[in-house]
Amino acid sequence: MADCSTTNRQKNTYDLAVIGAGSAGFSAAITAAEGGKRVALIGHGTIGGTCVNVGCVPSKTMIRAAEALHGAQSAHRFPGLHGEAHVADWAAHVTAKDDLVSTLRKKKYADLLPAYEDVTYIDEGHARLVPGGVEVAGRKFTAPRVIVATGGRPAVPDIPGIQDAPTLDSTSLLKLEQLPDSLIFLGGGYIGVELAQMMARMGARVTIVCRSRLLPRTEPEVSEVLTATLRAEGVTVLDGATYDTARRNGDRAVLTVTVDGAELDLMADCLVLTTGRVPNTEELGLAEIGIETDARGAIRVGDDMQTTQPGIFAAGDVTDRDQFVYMAAYGAKLASRNAVLGGAERYDNAAMPWVVFTDPQVAGVGLTEEQARAAGHDVMTSELSLDNVPRALAARDTRGLIKLVADQATNRLLGGVIMAPEGADSIQTLAMALKAKMTTKALGETIFPYLTTVEGLKLAAQTFDKDVAKLSCCSG
Repeated sequence: MADCSTTNRQKNTYDLAVIGAGSAGFSAAITAAEGGKRVALIGHGTIGGTCVNVGCVPSKTMIRAAEALHGAQSAHRFPGLHGEAHVADWAAHVTAKDDLVSTLRKKKYADLLPAYEDVTYIDEGHARLVPGGVEVAGRKFTAPRVIVATGGRPAVPDIPGIQDAPTLDSTSLLKLEQLPDSLIFLGGGYIGVELAQMMARMGARVTIVCRSRLLPRTEPEVSEVLTATLRAEGVTVLDGATYDTARRNGDRAVLTVTVDGAELDLMADCLVLTTGRVPNTEELGLAEIGIETDARGAIRVGDDMQTTQPGIFAAGDVTDRDQFVYMAAYGAKLASRNAVLGGAERYDNAAMPWVVFTDPQVAGVGLTEEQARAAGHDVMTSELSLDNVPRALAARDTRGLIKLVADQATNRLLGGVIMAPEGADSIQTLAMALKAKMTTKALGETIFPYLTTVEGLKLAAQTFDKDVAKLSCCSG
């Protein structure tokens, strides 16, 4: 008897075609395959996508290395200690980063494919949506359902002369064979501040220029403390700036900006473009097949992850949804279930945690104070500086704060942000509190382990109605 699945594959016929083999693409393909569906996984760029190749993995290992340098140099905050550290071999450091990337790309992506017999990996060129499926290099792969997961890439800001100036983006910065003497970062979002602090700690002279403030989407109190922290480390921060022009001066870059009405010429080895990302939607044939995009070119999707063309779904950075790798995988799983497994699931980011890997780390979940007021809540907030958190006092590092947002009428928690050296590993507790619809009183009465950063969430919750400075250790 003939193997029907083999016959169908030979005819390039599948239940689902997934365009893009990054985190979202793999999540969609594996979900469908586990449900017994035949999947064509069509590569779009390097297998593994942004996160493992040029984003999360390489940047976070280099950020952690920079933290090690800074930690040694900051040993003097403990009386009687002195430490020194410096970059001894930049090339060796970059090679180690590349080795880690290669290992994880192979282990978490390429080596997984043989385990899923119902997934056929196709890497023959750019894909284009056509009626009834996808076309790749002149071959049509027929599928009644398609998921687009082609990701995004760094944006190039519209500044006169930018094309002629020496520039880097977040990808090329991490591939530098030599440590630069000086860098100017354009943009104060999470990518910009993470990489700027990392390069400054590695030894480069760093300037950040941004149009509004650092981390403009989070609480202004956090922006203020982060700006002060970076300046204390020697980073020049020019916020509220206007980008005027850019040009090349010999081997160096010049950026002309206006700050507080004054025009300034800034010079560095390179300009680092961290002003956002754009979706990879070119050559997909979206308009021809009836798929709408927003002003950035991102694919518009509904809560079911379906595009404006029935039967075609999208997930990850190519969409108008949250630009985090874990949300890309989450959205792709929903898309796959809804597309071919009879699901009716809806995208829900109400308790979505996010992290910025600066030092101190910044992590948040839920609504900011401004967002809560805009949503019609009668808002109350609490703010706690880290000098009220025993863990921070013991570590002799009180940089940071915790801010909670709640509804005055119901006492229910609406959101919060924690800025602390261990904030990334603490935010999930607040995410679970929001998911459980906890009140500030309930969070303040929850038992937390002493001398932990996460205990600060309890103290911040208690700050709504008491002065925690007047409490003895663990008495709350």
